[in-house]
Amino acid sequence: MTDLWQIRWLLDAVIVFTVLEGVGLWLYHRLTGQGLAPAEYALKMLSGLCLKQAVRAAVSGLAWPWVAVCLSASGLAHGWDMSRRWRRQRLGA
Repeated sequence: MTDLWQIRWLLDAVIVFTVLEGVGLWLYHRLTGQGLAPAEYALKMLSGLCLKQAVRAAVSGLAWPWVAVCLSASGLAHGWDMSRRWRRQRLGA
């Protein structure tokens, strides 16, 4: 049981770090005008956060629909990001 608690704690720490990283990137861009624009990383970050939530839900023993919802959200964010990139590439931007 201790191992599951440690895994959940580690996943929570990684989720918090990812959110803080996103806020830091956004704040840096907002204050300096340099760095990545949020549109360049937001969907990738959302996809990754949803994957982390799916793993956390599975490790926590939540019902499988919660895992499926998190995985579906991750797939949707990833698909949206890929379609944006392909569209932008076709337009030559």
